[in-house]
Amino acid sequence: MNARTVNFFSEGTKMEGDLFLPSDYKAGERRPAIVLCHGFTGIRSLILGDYAQVFCAAGFVVLTFDYRGYGGSEGTRRRLIPLEQIDDIRNAISFVETLPEVDSNRIGLWGTSFGGANAPYAAGVDTRIKAVVGQVGFGDGERFLLDTRRFGEREELLQAVAEDRCRRAVEGVGKRLNPFDALNSAQTYGFVRETLKDVAPSQIDISWETIEKTLEYKPIDVIDRIAPRALLLIGARDDDLCRIEGYEKLYERAREPRKLVVLPITHYEIYGGKWLDESSRLACEWFERFLK
Repeated sequence: MNARTVNFFSEGTKMEGDLFLPSDYKAGERRPAIVLCHGFTGIRSLILGDYAQVFCAAGFVVLTFDYRGYGGSEGTRRRLIPLEQIDDIRNAISFVETLPEVDSNRIGLWGTSFGGANAPYAAGVDTRIKAVVGQVGFGDGERFLLDTRRFGEREELLQAVAEDRCRRAVEGVGKRLNPFDALNSAQTYGFVRETLKDVAPSQIDISWETIEKTLEYKPIDVIDRIAPRALLLIGARDDDLCRIEGYEKLYERAREPRKLVVLPITHYEIYGGKWLDESSRLACEWFERFLK
C-alpha cells in the first residue's frame, strides 16, 4: 500500500486527505475507489486508516479526509454543520473522479458513527456513489440526540437550542459546549476519556448551532433514493449512542439492494479486535460485489 497526502477544495475551503493506492497498482490502471467518512468531531488519523488498509489490500483506491474545520483541512475551527459535511463528501468524490488511478463509474462511500449517517445521506442525493456502507450510525438527528435523554433533559436541550438561536440573531455569536455532553452517552464518555486524555477541553468544543442543525438532519428522508444502488448498514446491538432502532428504521425505509447486519457489541467495540476485522470484512465484500 502506498499513501500520499492530497488537497482539494470544498466550496472554496482547502481540504486535506490521504490517498491510498494498492501495492499492486500499475500505471495506467483505473481502479474502483472508496471515500471514507469519519464520525462526530473526528479526524482522519483516528480509525479511518485501519479500514483504508483493508480496502486497499483488496485492490481499491481509498481516500480519507478531514471535514472542514478539523484536522488538516482549513475552515472555521470545530464548525460542524451536517449538510456542510455532505458538501465536503460530495466534493471529495468530485476530486476522486479526477484522479487518473480511478474509474469514475465505480466510486463507493463508507462512513462510521456520524459518518454512518452522512454516508447514506450523501448517497441519497448523489447518484455518482454506486455503493455505500454505513456503520454504527443513525437515520434521524432528532432521535439521535433526544433518545439518549429523559423527558426533562430533552426539554432542557431544546430550550437551550432556542435560546442560542436568538442569541446568535442578536449578538452574532452563540455559546459553545462540550460535544460529549451533547451526546450524553456513557460509552462515549468512556472512550474519549482515554482517547483524548491529553487534549484540552477548549480544543474539542462545538457550537449550539451544531446541535440545532443536527436535530434537523434526517438521512431517513432521502434513504429511499439510493436504490437501485447498493446500501449496507452495520449496526451495534448494544449501542447507547447510535441506537440500533435508528438503523432498523433506516433499513425499513430503504429499497433493494439493501442489507442490515447487527453485531452483538457496543458502539466503540467495532473499532478493534475481531469486530474491526468483521466490520471491515463485511464492508469489503459489499464493495467487491457492487463495485468490481
